[in-house]
Amino acid sequence: MLIDDILKKLEINNSRSYYTFETFILNLLKVHLQKNNKPFDSSPRRMGFDAFAPEGLEDIKGPTQIEIKFNVDRYPLNRFIDNILNRNILAHIEEFKNLLIITPTPISNRTRHRLEIITEKEKPPFDILIWGPEEVNKIVSKNRKEANDIANNLFSLRIESAVTRQAVDWKKERESRLEILKNFYQRGQFSFFLGAGVSSSAGMPDWNTLLNSLFVTYLTNEFDNELKIGDADINQIVNRLNEIDEPSALMAARYLRKGLDKSDTESKEFIKAITKNLYKLRNTKKPIDSKLIKAIVELCIPKRTGAKVKSVVTYNFDDLIERQLIKQSIQFHSIYSDDDFNDPDELPVYHVHGFLPENENDYEGLDKSTLVFSEEGYHLIYSDAYHWSNLVQLSNLRDNHCLMVGLSMTDPNLRRLLDISSRNTDKTKHFAFMKRITKEEFTEDKGKKVIDNIDGAQKFLDRHHNLNEEIMRELGVSIIWYSDYDEIPVLIKQILK
Repeated sequence: MLIDDILKKLEINNSRSYYTFETFILNLLKVHLQKNNKPFDSSPRRMGFDAFAPEGLEDIKGPTQIEIKFNVDRYPLNRFIDNILNRNILAHIEEFKNLLIITPTPISNRTRHRLEIITEKEKPPFDILIWGPEEVNKIVSKNRKEANDIANNLFSLRIESAVTRQAVDWKKERESRLEILKNFYQRGQFSFFLGAGVSSSAGMPDWNTLLNSLFVTYLTNEFDNELKIGDADINQIVNRLNEIDEPSALMAARYLRKGLDKSDTESKEFIKAITKNLYKLRNTKKPIDSKLIKAIVELCIPKRTGAKVKSVVTYNFDDLIERQLIKQSIQFHSIYSDDDFNDPDELPVYHVHGFLPENENDYEGLDKSTLVFSEEGYHLIYSDAYHWSNLVQLSNLRDNHCLMVGLSMTDPNLRRLLDISSRNTDKTKHFAFMKRITKEEFTEDKGKKVIDNIDGAQKFLDRHHNLNEEIMRELGVSIIWYSDYDEIPVLIKQILK
């Protein structure tokens, strides 16, 4: 089984091809070095490189870091070397003498020449070597049976590698990722992607509460004079609905639009109903300028060297981010339709699912906004590859390093766009805050133990979190875990330090 045969099984332009090839190489090197009684570390998601051979391999002597690249010819080598030098400082990785780059595609003379020029200019404190198909074939030929077994079990090996890796200090790993994120921020290669969790921090209603409130409002309006229903009654009914009924959100929204609108398009009356309920349901016990919103906007403040945040992409209808930007005297422009653009000195705030400011007189052209509230609105955007909101999201995902805050990462359209944007890269470039389930949360319910095997539950959770990381990694996203929601503003502020 030669490397050429392996490549035939891969779709070269598929974003998952790199990870398939990576799995093959890491398992092949592990087998090969074990035969030669040499150590090998290929712990998934090592913060420095893909693998480490402390005693070298083949004719390469001394500690060797290994980096797997799917196509070196298409990779910006100067940025690559620069990133390595930065990682050497930031990630506090082990000392090494050699850097070995392994690629499945032939290396052109032009690329070798470029590497020589960059090496001469940067003078890195290590030797850089490249292995292409020829060198990989030599290792395969020495381990034919094992290579064949690996090639036939790549998927299971990837899953096994993800779920069985040793438990790591996830907080320490989080600090390393924040350091990398801080570096991207300082370079000005940074965008925010904001979801419902950001608005919830300021007391805005969640999706189900908003839907149920509209639903109850619609049904009680049909009572006419039969029965008097006040706001307090509606709140009680909504809370009870949230507890006992979980209808499909998009399906319920479709039904509501039909009932409230009486027409084929989302009318002004329907939009007014949504806007009224959106702000009426806000929990006023929470400050409208929450710590999370303040922390996000604080990063948007331009520095002496210029703006560090390129853009804000939000899936929320509300104007809470805009209010805080005004408080901080930051120039911005809210964009919610395809014929609107920002000036170069303005921070663009893209409302890709529609915009419903509390005071509509402060903004123009709101009627042009595509409100992704109902199933129809979602289908319109999902099915139209050239819809402005898809192009905005894709452009930011391709050009910037994005930090995703308050997003569940389950939206199929966002995952589709992440998949598209990660097809030509072999490293994660985006970051997402995600809640880590604690052992106590998982094994107890209101103080009562619901799982007896605590150790077994912890082992399951470790594997569950590892698998989540592997899934997000395929989409080009590194997870920044948190256990308490209040941690997020503190972690965001670390990027400024």
